[in-house]
Formats: sequence, C-alpha cells, structure tokens
Amino acid sequence: MGLKNPPVIGVLNAGAGGVGPAAAGAAGMEEKKQEKTVFELRLDSFDAAAKIKVIKEVRAFTDLGLKEAKDLVEKTPTIIKRGVSKEEGEQIIEKMKAVGAKVVME
Repeated sequence: MGLKNPPVIGVLNAGAGGVGPAAAGAAGMEEKKQEKTVFELRLDSFDAAAKIKVIKEVRAFTDLGLKEAKDLVEKTPTIIKRGVSKEEGEQIIEKMKAVGAKVVME
C-alpha cells in the first residue's frame, strides 16, 4: 500500500480498570474549564436610540464594513467577536456598555 510505517491502533477494553472513556472525558472537561483563555463576545441587546453608536463600535474592533456591521447588530443576539483574550474582551465590553449595548463574554 505504500506505507513505510504501519499505523498505530489502540484497543480499549471496556471492562478493564476504573479509568474508562467517561472518566477520562470528565477529567479533561474540568481542565478545559480552568484553562480557558480564548473567549467569544455575544451582543445580547442594545438601546434602540444608540444603534448607530453600537454599529460604529462594532466596526471599530472588527474589520467589518458598514453593511456587515449593521447586519451583525441587527441579528442580535449574535456573536460579534471570536477568539479574544480575557483582557481584550473586558475592554470591548466596557466600550460597548458605554454606548448602550449589553455584551456577554463566553
């Protein structure tokens, strides 16, 4: 078949030992919750009177054009930014609160 090295295949015996896939998965999920360093920002709501300010602020921290930012704001609640650090996310949330928007970091 043209393979120089055979593939490595692991076999799991479901009845052996106390560490099964469920126990390993639970331990992995606890570690992920503690080590979360990348967050998403979700726009939940905003004041109708401040819609233009919210669109301008969304354009400021994303690289979207006017139409794309307007469409994104109008689809509220929606994710407005992905892959941000905690510090950057907190700064964006403060700016959005100042213009009348409610943003949640997930």
